Amino acid sequence: MMKIPSVLLLLLAPMLASCFVRYLPEDCMDIHNQDKTLKSGVFTIYPSGSTSAVEVYCDMETDGGGWTVFQRRMDGSANFYRPWNEYKSGFGRASGEYWLGLENIYGMTRRGNHELRVDMEDFTKKRAYARYSSFSIDAECDGYTLHVSGFRNGGAKDAMTYHNGRKFSTFDKDQDTSGDNCAKSLLGAFWYANCDHTNPNGVYRWGYDNTIGAIGVEWGPWKGLNYSLKSMSFMIRPVK
Repeated sequence: MMKIPSVLLLLLAPMLASCFVRYLPEDCMDIHNQDKTLKSGVFTIYPSGSTSAVEVYCDMETDGGGWTVFQRRMDGSANFYRPWNEYKSGFGRASGEYWLGLENIYGMTRRGNHELRVDMEDFTKKRAYARYSSFSIDAECDGYTLHVSGFRNGGAKDAMTYHNGRKFSTFDKDQDTSGDNCAKSLLGAFWYANCDHTNPNGVYRWGYDNTIGAIGVEWGPWKGLNYSLKSMSFMIRPVK
C-alpha cells in the first residue's frame, strides 16, 4: 500500500479542511430541526458565531419544542443578585439555575423575530404560563432595551407588557424609570420600569412572604408581588 508523504499531507490539509463545514447551531431550534427525537436537556449553541459557544437548556417538548431557555429558577442554588458584567456574559449552570447572558440573548434575537414563553409553578404544584408572539432586545449601547408584545394568556396573565421599552438594570447600572434603584430595592436585575410587575431574578423564597416586600421570584398578576414562586423559566424560539 502506497504511503502518502507527510509533506504532501501538510499541503493537502488546508484543502481538506476547507471542504468540511462544521455544523454550529445558533439556538435550540436549529438542534431540534436536525433531530426532532431529541429530549429536553443541555446542549451547546453558538448565538454569535464560532467563538460564542455556550451551554443552554433546550426545551424540546413544550408546545412543539425548540425553545432556548435563557433564564431558569428552580431551587435557589444560584445567586442572582449580580453586577452588570455578569448579567451581560451570563452565569450559573445550564443543568440547574442560570442566566444565559444579555449579549447571547441579543445575538439570537437580532437575527429575526422570536416568541417568548414564561413558565412558572407555585409551591402547591399549580402551573401557569404567559406567551408573547414578539420578543427581542437591543444592543448594549442601547441598554439592551426590551421589545415584547403579542400577549397570549396561559393562566398567568400579563406581566411583561409593563416592562416593554425599558432598559436592563442591575444594582451597579441603574437604567430604570424610578426615582430609586429598583435592582437594589428589589434585590434583583431586570428590565425595570417604576419598578416591576415581575421580578424573576429576585431572591429565592418559599411562597408567600411579606417580611421584605416584593423581593422574591414573583409574577405579580398571577400570585401577587409577595409570593415567591417555586420555579420560573424564560425561553425563546424563532417565529416560523
